Amino acid sequence: MGTELIERARSGDGDAFEELVGPYRHEMQVHCYRLLGSVADAEDALQETMAAAWQGLGAFEGRAAIRTWLYRIATSRCLNMVRAARRRPVMAVPLTFEPPEPTRLGEVAWLEPYPDALLAGLADSAAGPEARYEAREAVSLAFVTALQLLPPRQRAALILRDVLDFSAREVASLLGATEQSVTSALKRARATLARELPSAEQPAPPPDSPAEQALLSRLIRAFEDADVDALVSLLADDVWVRMPPVPLEYQGRDVAGNFFATVAFRQGRRYRLIPVRANGQPAFGCYLRDPLSHVARAAGLFVITLAGNQVSAITRFDNAAFPRFALPRTLPDD
Repeated sequence: MGTELIERARSGDGDAFEELVGPYRHEMQVHCYRLLGSVADAEDALQETMAAAWQGLGAFEGRAAIRTWLYRIATSRCLNMVRAARRRPVMAVPLTFEPPEPTRLGEVAWLEPYPDALLAGLADSAAGPEARYEAREAVSLAFVTALQLLPPRQRAALILRDVLDFSAREVASLLGATEQSVTSALKRARATLARELPSAEQPAPPPDSPAEQALLSRLIRAFEDADVDALVSLLADDVWVRMPPVPLEYQGRDVAGNFFATVAFRQGRRYRLIPVRANGQPAFGCYLRDPLSHVARAAGLFVITLAGNQVSAITRFDNAAFPRFALPRTLPDD
């Protein structure tokens, strides 16, 4: 059946081509997202991958599976996009507030949240038992952020080997490299991730579990009531507050509390939170309430990282993320 589909697609049958590559679209887009850290760029890379596959199907010799061949094309396209992005000038992000002194400046210049709606079927395409990272862990915000710190080839080698479970020989073939260079790249990449990823001593509650829902209900109540003390009580001692692409990062319960008191809740600001999910994690569309117009306006999307019964990270993204989560720009606020 596979050979027949390939021949039909080669003859220009678009339906046959879609039947051939369609089962891999979701996982290909997630692969591109891991490499690029941007949903928009991942969509562009996926379209380029599919166009290249359509145009190059005549040269496909069948020595590798269609899925492996698509990963070769997608990885190449993404690596080219990463290199091109690094040549672009860094744009300054204007701030509308005077920020407190940050704990540090973040190294990741660009990152976008990934809607859980686009993760449909990801677990079904999970790699085998030799993979180092489970499908959900490997799309978490912490993991994708840490990936962006790696040089492009290290990033690709680690994803292909430790997430997707390709063999070292296959990874070398996909990257046009030697097994020795792949092994060296993996060693360096694994060392970086070991430093950057938080420990798993306090795993997050299962998604949509009673424990997760109880913690999130308290978080929503504290945030909507502008109750800094209640909010701080939910935070881990070493909690991080981040807001890419603004590079300012704040660590620690007291530091985070001061940030929310002086920035988020300044001048009596009040909010509404609308639950969504991103990167396999709870998230909220945040809306600033206007008591005069009775309208609540988009004020950022927050992705919440949980550890045990505490919040270990709060990452705020700007309003550009709203359309991908089917969130409106305004809400009636009676």
